[in-house]
Amino acid sequence: MERTLVLIKPDGVERALIGKVIEKFERAGLKVVALKMLSPTKELAGAHYAEDKAWMESVGNKSLKSYEAKGIKPKETALQIGMRVRNMLLEYLASHPTVAMVVEGNEAVSIVTKFIGATAPFKADSSSIRGEYASDSYDFADLQKRAVKNIVHASDSPASAQREIKVWFKDGEILKYKRADEDAMF
Repeated sequence: MERTLVLIKPDGVERALIGKVIEKFERAGLKVVALKMLSPTKELAGAHYAEDKAWMESVGNKSLKSYEAKGIKPKETALQIGMRVRNMLLEYLASHPTVAMVVEGNEAVSIVTKFIGATAPFKADSSSIRGEYASDSYDFADLQKRAVKNIVHASDSPASAQREIKVWFKDGEILKYKRADEDAMF
């Protein structure tokens, strides 16, 4: 069984969507094996959104392509944009309570990623968490100089999941148990 990290970000907590998010995963046969609500510090948020040059450049390059498509000529490099986005994410995650959970199941990373939808809410399938509950956009967030409010974060690969789970949970906080319906599903 695979594990992945899911964060219900401050906007999801403030909008009382915790139960809806958890229900989506549990109804699909995934199980929550660790769960806590906390007010992340900037240090914790910084460990989650690690100061990874490749990641920041990737984020910046996506932004540059988006700007180019709109005819906007930014004065920042890809790395500078990525660093700015990272800083906005740190501020946002440390601003209000967040729910962190470890979700486990067959192909958990892929299933959770599918259920949460595209990072940009307007591109997310309407049946996904972001498609159903979020309506923010990068353009609007950029105007307000803040991170996009898109309800949840989930690890994008098994390797990211392993790294991110260690940031948020100690080994003893992740439980093992069997759901009553596991035999019927697997």
